[in-house]
Amino acid sequence: MTEGTRVGDVGDGELELPEGLTAAEAGMWQAFRDGSMYDLRVGDADVDDPHGGRPWGTDRTVRARVVCWLLLDGPPALAGRVSSLKLTGVRISGSLDLAGGTVVPYVEFQGCRFDGEVLLPEARFTTVRLVNCSVPRLEAARVQTEGDLHLPRCRFHRGIRLTDAQIGTDLLLNQAVVDRDRGGRSIAADGLNVGQDLQAELLESHGELSLRGATIGVSLSLRGARLTSPYTRHALNAPQLTVERTLYLTPAATGGAQLNGATPARGTRVRAFECRGGVRLDDGRFGDAVDFERARFVLTDEQELSLRRVQVPELRFLGERPERGRVVLSGARIVNLVDRASSWPGPGHLQMSGFSYETLVPRGPFPLAERLRWVAAATAEYHPEPYERLAAVLRSSGEDEDAREVLLARQRRRRETLPLGPKLWGYAQDWTVAYGYRTGRAAVWMAVLWAAGSLAFARAGRPGTGDSSGNPPWNPALFALDLLLPVIDLGQVGVWHLDGGWQWLAAALVVLGWVLATTVAAGATRLLRRN
Repeated sequence: MTEGTRVGDVGDGELELPEGLTAAEAGMWQAFRDGSMYDLRVGDADVDDPHGGRPWGTDRTVRARVVCWLLLDGPPALAGRVSSLKLTGVRISGSLDLAGGTVVPYVEFQGCRFDGEVLLPEARFTTVRLVNCSVPRLEAARVQTEGDLHLPRCRFHRGIRLTDAQIGTDLLLNQAVVDRDRGGRSIAADGLNVGQDLQAELLESHGELSLRGATIGVSLSLRGARLTSPYTRHALNAPQLTVERTLYLTPAATGGAQLNGATPARGTRVRAFECRGGVRLDDGRFGDAVDFERARFVLTDEQELSLRRVQVPELRFLGERPERGRVVLSGARIVNLVDRASSWPGPGHLQMSGFSYETLVPRGPFPLAERLRWVAAATAEYHPEPYERLAAVLRSSGEDEDAREVLLARQRRRRETLPLGPKLWGYAQDWTVAYGYRTGRAAVWMAVLWAAGSLAFARAGRPGTGDSSGNPPWNPALFALDLLLPVIDLGQVGVWHLDGGWQWLAAALVVLGWVLATTVAAGATRLLRRN
């Protein structure tokens, strides 16, 4: 193209246009200098739909290289105006290649069709907005914007690449539809840095959404999003993700109203977050919370909802129970665990080795029996740590009786892993004093055995040794008590000697006395150790 064609008076003298521009491109050129919206819509919703099948002719088509020319080396603005490129209902033919360029003007495309890829790697912008556009693919690795990058309601047919992109304020992907690339990814945004919010509410992702090592300055919202990836192991792959505030995997109102955790107004249509494929949030850092309110995870047997080594002040585990796959919280560190009994998977589908939490905040009924089943589900083989953690949390909240029940359940679970001899000894401790966690039972058993022994020895009659030798008089009650108490000597057992079957009864009382004393001592030791 060459410059030199003069067309009309636009208020500040004659405007020079490059030669070879089409009528649509000439109008775009003038709108750029004026900073006004260039609208080529015809007013028919079906025809103007950028995602529809109705063809757009040359009268609403501009070449991508002319758009690049305007953005990289365009004419100066008219007097009193700010140049900007704002296109509505325009078809851009060819690939829009701004790789490595610095674009100063404001850029906005609304309801536009792109025939070729949009190539923005290593480009610099102030603000870029693509709204409700049809784009074959967006290549924007290492792109930098001082302001926003808005891509709401757009359809990307072969994915988006935002690897190591630097977004100054907000990244918006609300209601966007993103199909996979050749590698099975829909959005590749590893190393992405967003200064404020990343909003992808009601997003439809047909491939892996990858945010490995990404940093979000405020919150990351996937409210109402639907992530599906039958092509890769993960539908959301975001290890080492850092979010300064909250990650929302929660419902969204489809009519545009904001829920913000409140009950929606009557008649509001709500869509829950749904993920069909694995979720990986390992080693993530979240400043406020991770919210799974009403989230639905559809996993295969090999896939996981993985939160290994996550650190967050509050985990709101309030979604639907995954029917398959695993929920992994190994090594996670949580302050407040807000959960619902119906949200946790069953045995074999939950892993919590090294999982640390300080406070339990159940939503709805969550009785201790259900909480014990929750711990048992996380330990296919016996491991004391989940029981001890739960007991410590209950004790810190003043629920000492429940804490003792948890520790008793731990002992019973451990007993099943022991050989026959120790297992029988464990049953004896359980039946007598519940491993020392119910020491009141010892007094009951002692009273029963003492009464039974006293009655039995009273029927035996006095042994052969008499009073003339200076021995204490025969007392069946004291004799039975002397047998039961393993340390205290009441002066009866060493003097009076029974014969026949009464010796076996005496031996049984001695053994039972030692069992009671040992279990009480073990319980007292555990109590002192806890204190």
